[in-house]
Amino acid sequence: MNTTDIIQELKANGAVFTNLLAAVPSSLYQWKPNAESWSLLEIICHLHDVEGEDFRDRLLHILETPNEVMPEIFPSDWVKERKYMEQDFSIALNAFIAERDKSVAWLASLKDPKWDNFYQHPDFGSISAKMFLHNWLVHDLLHIRQIVRVKYAYLEQNAGVDLSYAGNW
Repeated sequence: MNTTDIIQELKANGAVFTNLLAAVPSSLYQWKPNAESWSLLEIICHLHDVEGEDFRDRLLHILETPNEVMPEIFPSDWVKERKYMEQDFSIALNAFIAERDKSVAWLASLKDPKWDNFYQHPDFGSISAKMFLHNWLVHDLLHIRQIVRVKYAYLEQNAGVDLSYAGNW
């Protein structure tokens, strides 16, 4: 996929997230399959925070100041630090979608971006701007899969009927 396709997919995924998460009852968005898993509320809060503070900011860093040290971030710590489970689901979803729209507008506005710029990451090695953009899309796909898995596990636990007719999960 070229960078234009990636940007279009990021834009389309805003609608995917909205459609997957619209009209979700609180009993579902606060539910976790197990103690180690994230709830839908935690997932959407995470998506909101990494949209700007991770992917958009860090891609901008690689494009404009690749030789400067990138500020560290700790998204897995934000779940507790930012009290994701205490957030309002609807507000968090709308905030994420607004951030995604901002990201897509910014990406579309770039004039001759230096996709071959790279940053020497201490853990991941050399990361090009193009690689980072592609991984932004992969991050979406990972969380789309995660959302679907949480929704299935909730249905499986609460349906009270055999779900095998639909096919092997």
